[in-house]
Amino acid sequence: MKKTLSLTLAALLSIGLLSGCTKKTEENKNLRFGILPAESAIPIIVAKEKGFFEKEGVNVDITTFNSPNDRNIAVQANKLDGIIADTMTALSLNEGGFKMKITSDINEDFKLLTSPKSGIDSFEKLNNKKVSIVPNFVLEYIMDEMAKKNNIKYETVVIPSFQARFEALLSNKIDGVIFTEPQATLLASQGAKVLATSKEYKLKAGTILFNNNVLSKQPNTVKNFYKAYNEAVEYINKTDAKEYGTVLTKYTFPDAIVPYLSANGKTYEKAQEISSDTFKNVLEWTKGKNMIKKDYKFEDVSDFKFIK
Repeated sequence: MKKTLSLTLAALLSIGLLSGCTKKTEENKNLRFGILPAESAIPIIVAKEKGFFEKEGVNVDITTFNSPNDRNIAVQANKLDGIIADTMTALSLNEGGFKMKITSDINEDFKLLTSPKSGIDSFEKLNNKKVSIVPNFVLEYIMDEMAKKNNIKYETVVIPSFQARFEALLSNKIDGVIFTEPQATLLASQGAKVLATSKEYKLKAGTILFNNNVLSKQPNTVKNFYKAYNEAVEYINKTDAKEYGTVLTKYTFPDAIVPYLSANGKTYEKAQEISSDTFKNVLEWTKGKNMIKKDYKFEDVSDFKFIK
């Protein structure tokens, strides 16, 4: 009797241990993701709204922010697992103790525009004029690089909100602004002049970042996030924008997003690594702005295995 009871208890204990092990290895499939209403977010929104995330077994909760500062506050409050951001944000967050890694690039093309009535159609005319950027982020980096290559200076006007910057340029309260799409094309359609683009200057700094804890505890979830992201890119490239564009307004995109996408005909790219040269250039710039003091290595703040 005692022997039978002992065997029964042992069996139950074994089942309990095995059950416990199973629970420990079960991966959390939920991700909290932060975006800005810019072109780089479109594949993520499409992946959500068209069911690609669900197909890959990932539940992504998307939050839209109107400024990168608000997004970073949410990161620091541990309200986000991943974000669309830039290389300098990865460095400054790590410097502040908020460990995140660059896991891929984004689809980006930033444009420098001048106000409709400014008459500014060259960098020479932009010299010492008022340009609105958001300090310490990719907008300032791109403007600094363009200014340096054209040997000009500019006066910084800080307007964090997308909409407020948009309106300030059109009302000629500022002389220039750096914007991504679709806002840049919408501004140009209302009289603003495109002076230069980040692609022309071969400037890239945009990234997707994920929290280090998420990368270590939910690696398959992040991999599946990227599978869905790339499926969304394929879908966008072969689908009329009318089939998916209207849903973008739920994420604070302007109503004109569908006409823009239809007329643009842009080919989106799947997630890729950022180059070591990009990292080095942004690292030097970030240190020059006194945003960081540590000398980070590329591998300290990047991990691209999730897109392979």
